[in-house]
Amino acid sequence: MQPIAIFYISLSGNTEDFIHRLAAHIKQKYGLELETTNLKSLVKKGQPAIFDIDKPYFSFLPSYLEGGNGLDNGYQEILTTPLRRLIAHGENATYCLGIVGSGNRNFNKQFCLTAHQYAQDFGFPVLDEFELRGSQEDLERIGDKLVKVFQTATKTKGVAYVQN
Repeated sequence: MQPIAIFYISLSGNTEDFIHRLAAHIKQKYGLELETTNLKSLVKKGQPAIFDIDKPYFSFLPSYLEGGNGLDNGYQEILTTPLRRLIAHGENATYCLGIVGSGNRNFNKQFCLTAHQYAQDFGFPVLDEFELRGSQEDLERIGDKLVKVFQTATKTKGVAYVQN
């Protein structure tokens, strides 16, 4: 079976840590590999962060929003826009099986808000959420969900999942 592709952005290292632990969990439990791409790393290396994606994938996104009090204002995305640009490019959004949000619950309504904004803007589901680096329970729940969604999508849609 093809690897499970994940495109994500990690600024503080929390999301990247979660992705590394997720890869180990999925490999141990299911024998499946993750193919992960951190958009922040591509940008730092001067590599193109906008390209065509032609396979099913998942996105992981922390919430970084500008200003506000977390209750009734300050919902403008900042710092994570390279992932938004990649998903918006060409037909890339049609291959996204869903997004997983992360954040800090101290930020009230802003917790994982950016993932919900992506889901609304691009038409794919928010599959789950976790706080900061995520707990072992988050890791297992999200890992199991990704494998199930991936296997279902690739069986029912063939090699590529296209959502219209």
